[in-house]
This record gives sequence, C-alpha cells and structure tokens, in this order.
Amino acid sequence: MTDEEREQNALDDPDNPPWTEEELERGVLGRRVRLARQAAGLSQQEFAERFQIPVATLRDWEQGRRKPDAASLAYITVIEREPEAVVRALQIA
Repeated sequence: MTDEEREQNALDDPDNPPWTEEELERGVLGRRVRLARQAAGLSQQEFAERFQIPVATLRDWEQGRRKPDAASLAYITVIEREPEAVVRALQIA
C-alpha cells in the first residue's frame, strides 16, 4: 500500500475524521496547560485553587474542549516560568 492509499483510507474512515486546525491547536494548548500543572506537581483541583482558575475551565483546557484566550494563555506562560511569583502576587492581592 502506498502512502497516498494510506492517506486516502484514513480520510475515508467515517469513524476517524481528520482534525481541523482549531482542534489541533486546542490539543497542543491543552497539553501545554497539563504539562505546566504536572511540572508544579499539582492535581487539577490543587492547581485551580492555587492559581485561582475555575477547575472546570482548567479541565476544559486540558482536555481540548476549549482553548485558553490570549490573557489566559499569557497567565499560563507566567505560571510555567515563575509559579512562585504568581503565588506571592495572588497572596498580596
């Protein structure tokens, strides 16, 4: 079977449609959020509480059901790079 035939068979499979660009992006961002949480060594509940994110929102991001908006993505970036600074800032506020 050639690569072209394999690709066509995959495209013809009604049970496994190809992902759209948006679905791929949600998956990549969801993985990034999950890795940030795992790097902190926290459960979803603990991460949500520590960084004041609704746990349902966190789950939606991680599972690719929703994509973080620009502000949320910036917040996740800061958490990835300086989690303790975020915790300190939230304690002051």
